[in-house]
Amino acid sequence: MTLLGLLAIGLCLRVAISDLYARRVPNAWLLAACVLALPWLLVSQLTATPQPLAAHLLGAVLGLLALLPFHLLRMMGAGDVKFFAVLGLLLGWQALLPVWIVASLAAGLHAGIVVASRLLAPRLPATLQAQHWQAHPALRDMQQARQGRTGAPYASYLALAAIGWLLVTTYGGAA
Repeated sequence: MTLLGLLAIGLCLRVAISDLYARRVPNAWLLAACVLALPWLLVSQLTATPQPLAAHLLGAVLGLLALLPFHLLRMMGAGDVKFFAVLGLLLGWQALLPVWIVASLAAGLHAGIVVASRLLAPRLPATLQAQHWQAHPALRDMQQARQGRTGAPYASYLALAAIGWLLVTTYGGAA
């Protein structure tokens, strides 16, 4: 696995945890990944096996342009868009479509579960209903960290899909 792959996995783990807990993708982490990746890509051009610089830069641009319309329509947070652009920079444009497809399928499944849970909630015993669980201190802390932000943790789905893509392309599909 390349240094950019390891950087991507580290970033993905941090983003997934933050997005699941607080529905936030900190700009500082995205900027740090770019600050580490760009010099590495430039220096690698001087080595015997250079990284394809154009593929990584094109990945960043395509990642930004692909999800920006969803943000402009208020269907997605800006952090998700910026994170996808950074993934494009780290992994190259070839990773974007498979990562986007897997993340979107996961988000669709998430939406289906939310709808089903709202339909089934009145039929559940009181101990299994959401109001019962909302009193738990850990859930209250998580809700407070989210500061009213709602929605699916799409950056988490992007992160997990990117880790999966990296593992499959590095080690192959066979276990």
